[in-house]
Amino acid sequence: MTSPASAAPAEAAKRSVARPSSFIFTLYGDVVARSGGSGWLRVGALIQIMGAFGLSAPAVRQAVSRMSRQGWLRARRERARAYYAVTERGSRRIAELSPRIYGPIIEWDGRWRVLDYAIGEAHRKRRESLRKELSVLGWGVLSPSTWISPADTLEAAREAARTTETLHAVALFESVYRGPLSDRELLERCWDVQSIALAYRGFIARYAPRLEHERTTAALGDQAALVERLWLVHDYRKFAYIDPGLPSELLPAHWPGTAAASLFREYYVALETKSQRYFHLCAGEANGGSG
Repeated sequence: MTSPASAAPAEAAKRSVARPSSFIFTLYGDVVARSGGSGWLRVGALIQIMGAFGLSAPAVRQAVSRMSRQGWLRARRERARAYYAVTERGSRRIAELSPRIYGPIIEWDGRWRVLDYAIGEAHRKRRESLRKELSVLGWGVLSPSTWISPADTLEAAREAARTTETLHAVALFESVYRGPLSDRELLERCWDVQSIALAYRGFIARYAPRLEHERTTAALGDQAALVERLWLVHDYRKFAYIDPGLPSELLPAHWPGTAAASLFREYYVALETKSQRYFHLCAGEANGGSG
């Protein structure tokens, strides 16, 4: 009988990629960014790597073309071969997310970062773009025009306002909350703590058995390790959008986010060498071969 843990590689291979462009961005933000190379990948390498996730060559080409139009990827051609790398915008997004994915848990300084805006209906599109960027940063909604965060991301919020052309219409603060609620009650008002905890528990339930299986058997091959690593990062990076680094002292006891972070880091390290080896093999073969 196959155990849940031993079935993990097969399950990872069978999972469908709902949004190819988002998954390709995970590849660039994790494996490519941390490989030490130039950052350019030939489309043949992307097709080979993404093929392990069930994506066809046309689906990959369509996704990178869309990402180029949206400003996330830039393209160059060399001897009739197409190469892609992240744009400045893409690099900025990766830099924003990386500390929240790979970085250590930072002790809270007791201060709240606040952004208030006054943007009328005439500029509704810009207003919605700003709100979307603040959501990416994990900020919470205090009121329709006031967003807050316990994390030291005020400069990232300023950059979000600048890139959405709303900087003239915002006010940025760093302050201590004086009531009438407690800091914990304020946090619970602006973030759905129970839903976040449930998501963390789901992550742990999925990946704890897989880590244990790999730790005791080292059964994953290089390709399977890359597949598993990208799913791991793709699933874990979603927390960066809903948890900006909520202070542990304001959260319920035995907060599952702490265990999820430890699990992510341990499993990531366990997969890193094998997955990186397969990535370099694919990148080298595809960049030097045809396709």
